Amino acid sequence: MTTHIKTFAYHSADYAKSLNLRDQVLRQPLGLSFTEAELKKDENDTHFGLFEGETILACLILTETENKRMKMRQVAVDTRYQGKGLGKKLSLAAEQYALNKGFNVMFCHARKTAAPFYQSLGYSIVGDEFVEVNIPHYIMQKNLV
Repeated sequence: MTTHIKTFAYHSADYAKSLNLRDQVLRQPLGLSFTEAELKKDENDTHFGLFEGETILACLILTETENKRMKMRQVAVDTRYQGKGLGKKLSLAAEQYALNKGFNVMFCHARKTAAPFYQSLGYSIVGDEFVEVNIPHYIMQKNLV
């Protein structure tokens, strides 16, 4: 499988592909759908996708925050390709991007079920478990420098 990672613009054709993937992987299993307000948050963020040809296999979004901290969110890997290292490959590329932009901490709101994945990438749980989109989450972070 030959894959490539690229960034793309909000409301581009690749954004539409990522939105569909996010919906299938992150929202539909919880019986949720995106609201206009949620999608508006994507407007000023950096969108990453891992593609095979023109097919998106994984995606994530980076949101700049203060104190040189970058938030990684909406990480989704096509269920047919989970466990094959694509999420790791994409996450590491996003970390390098953040580091190159002068950020020194990456953090995320990780679903409790995804915590072992983030821990395998060097993230630590910060604080107590909390509920977001009706399921348990942790704030997890990693120092990039």
